[in-house]
Amino acid sequence: MAGITGFGGYVPRLRLQRKSVVEANGWFNPGLAGLAKGERSMCNWDEDSLTMAVEAGRDCIGEKGPADLRAIYLASTTLPFADRQNATVAATALDLGEDLKTVDLTSSQRAGTSGLIDVLEGMGERDGQVLYLAADHRQTAASGAQELQMGDGAAALLLGQNNVIAEYLGSHQVSVDFVDHYRGQNRDFDYNWEERWIRDEGYFKIVPRGIDALFAKVDVAPSDVDVMIMPALIRGVPQKIAKGAGIPDTAVQDNLHAVMGEAGAAHALIMLSKALQNAKPGQVILVIGWGQGCDLMLFRTTDAVTSFKPALGGVESSLARGKAETNYNRYLAFNDLIDRDKGIRAETDAQTALSTLYRKREMVLGFKGGKCTKCGTVQYPKAHICVNPNCGAWHSQEDYRFSDVPCTVQSWTADGLTYSPDPPTHFGMVTFEGGGRLMADLTDVDKGGVEVGMPLRMVFRIKVEDERRGFKKYFWKAAPDHRKTA
Repeated sequence: MAGITGFGGYVPRLRLQRKSVVEANGWFNPGLAGLAKGERSMCNWDEDSLTMAVEAGRDCIGEKGPADLRAIYLASTTLPFADRQNATVAATALDLGEDLKTVDLTSSQRAGTSGLIDVLEGMGERDGQVLYLAADHRQTAASGAQELQMGDGAAALLLGQNNVIAEYLGSHQVSVDFVDHYRGQNRDFDYNWEERWIRDEGYFKIVPRGIDALFAKVDVAPSDVDVMIMPALIRGVPQKIAKGAGIPDTAVQDNLHAVMGEAGAAHALIMLSKALQNAKPGQVILVIGWGQGCDLMLFRTTDAVTSFKPALGGVESSLARGKAETNYNRYLAFNDLIDRDKGIRAETDAQTALSTLYRKREMVLGFKGGKCTKCGTVQYPKAHICVNPNCGAWHSQEDYRFSDVPCTVQSWTADGLTYSPDPPTHFGMVTFEGGGRLMADLTDVDKGGVEVGMPLRMVFRIKVEDERRGFKKYFWKAAPDHRKTA
């Protein structure tokens, strides 16, 4: 049977306090006061949809992807490249190999759920498993309600036909050009229509039609639903739709808006990942995606759902390790919503040598070094000669992936002179368990929060952006290991 065989998720560490946004913009838009409670997730300056998708994927598949992985899909409306396949970059960072299918899905808030249905419906024709990723990092104009309502995050699902933890029962899709919001080509922000129109003519007319059609196809009644997942920015919409369909009130899941906001095309799958983390065997789960119509999917959890554990703690762990951000100006700067004088040190040309990037892609994106087959010494980068002075063997190294090897701070510094979007720049010598060391950038650390011997883990992040040519460079940085510092 086709279904979900694994899950994971990621929510950035920083949580912008909505109160800070209201305090900064309330003079201009007093109506924001009604949205002042809670917090929304926000990417660090070196995070985007691609880095979040990679982190969610690591949470789902652990240190090594399944041997029978055949494809990777990435759904997002905010992919960093419009014409460079983003899923291929994610596959390289996750060390999934090159003999697999890679697909980007975009252009609608239900890209995440629509693509998921396509993969599940085609499972009977495919051997092996599929890694399905969804992430969004949407930008909004300052001082609007969407600035408070949106949030950043990612989800990952492993799909297959064996050892299923949630069986796929069926789906239905409604496609209608109902425009609740849109973002035109070469525009930075969404344009949103009137809320009451969206609620009454959109949600309340389109979704019930889809629910009726779905339950007409499957041997399940609305009253059997244990978990209902439906992202909606308008308060009370999922509850009213559930009531009209005969779905128990207790099934409607918290939409996580109070603790992270809504993460666009990824949000329904973030909610699903969190629900699976707490699910019991035999539960019926309804997932609804919205955007130019709606997607509806039904799953039933199996006994295996209680035995699967996300490698990095899942969505719940991500939500638990949040850090309150009260500096609204930092949020504006990280999202390029204000023009700053970055100083002369920021004017270095950052052109990427694409030929070198291709030749070194496994070293740069996959973070692979070498391990000597003669003496066992590991090193980064991989070289023709073993660095062990007692060995020095030639051409003896096999690939050795450092990205999942635990590491610690050997020495560090906080540099206030080097340009950084979030000064000071933290970097230091990082040593890996089992050997190997690297002078690495540190991320997700606070001033005064780094110590020698502190446990770290490597994370895939933006190294620098070539703003002149619109090219982001990605590499691996060291971040505090929340599994050991919590």
